[in-house]
Parts: sequence; structure tokens; C-alpha cells
Amino acid sequence: MRGKVVIKLGDDISTDVIYPGRFMATVLPTETPAYAFADSTDFNKKLKNKEVPKNSFIVADDNFGCGSSREQAASCLKGYDLIVVARNFSRIFLQNSINLGLQTIICPTIDAKEGDELEVKGDSVVNHASGKTFKIEPLPKARQAIIDAGGLINYTRQKLLEKKK
Repeated sequence: MRGKVVIKLGDDISTDVIYPGRFMATVLPTETPAYAFADSTDFNKKLKNKEVPKNSFIVADDNFGCGSSREQAASCLKGYDLIVVARNFSRIFLQNSINLGLQTIICPTIDAKEGDELEVKGDSVVNHASGKTFKIEPLPKARQAIIDAGGLINYTRQKLLEKKK
């Protein structure tokens, strides 16, 4: 995976920043992307106007996805096929992301800014702008398998089909 950092965020980015609570009546994964970072109007506009390529990176510091356990915070990002690299994630947000197949990468020492080009290579993230490499904290294999399958529903479907053979 290789792409540009489209937004750099700090610590404690809550689910209300990612997906504001006033849109909680919208729950369909096909509709939630329209409200991703709705209060960051410039970034939201870029997303909605398809100015952000698939597999672009959101980079954050500590505790990304804290606050409410709303699943829409993960589904709205999945709708744009974004990759989230953070020093660490809120436990519930991380589990929601895994269940939905959102690419989440725990990288405790990540250092990148908007516009940098990142590449995930094995167990590291390479920042091509700075020339630095940062170690990834891998997810357990079972959780990564769910992400790789595209989410828990797809993973379960695959497992059921395997049993029928």
C-alpha cells in the first residue's frame, strides 16, 4: 500500500470529530461517508468531491477514535477506502474498524505530515518524504484476517463457504 497523507491529526480524535453525532440517524454504510469529518469542511468537501484517492492515509497520534462507540465513525472512512495510521487506537473504534474491514495500522512512532508519501512494507511504514521507517505493531492474525477479508461479514461468509466444500 502506497499513498499520500491527506490529513494529519493529533491526539484524542473522537468519533464525534470523525462522524458528528448529529448525523447518527444515518447508519447505512453507503450513506455515512458523506458525513466524514463534516465539521472539517475543507477536508469533507475534498472527500465528497472525490479529490482524495483511494488508499490515501489519515495519520494521527494517540487515541484515535476515542469517545462514543458509534460504528459510523469507521464506516464513513471505509467508504472512501482510506487507511488510518495512528500511534494507537481507542479499543472500541479499533474493533469496529476490524469488523468493517477498515485498514488500521498501529504505528507507535509514526512521524508524517500532510502531503508526505507513505508506503506499508511488511512490518513497517516508510515515509518517502523524510526517508524514515517506522515499525508497525501487528494486529493478531485473526483480526488481520478479518480486515483482509473486507470485514466480519465477508470473513464469516468465506468461512461458511469453506466448510461446505
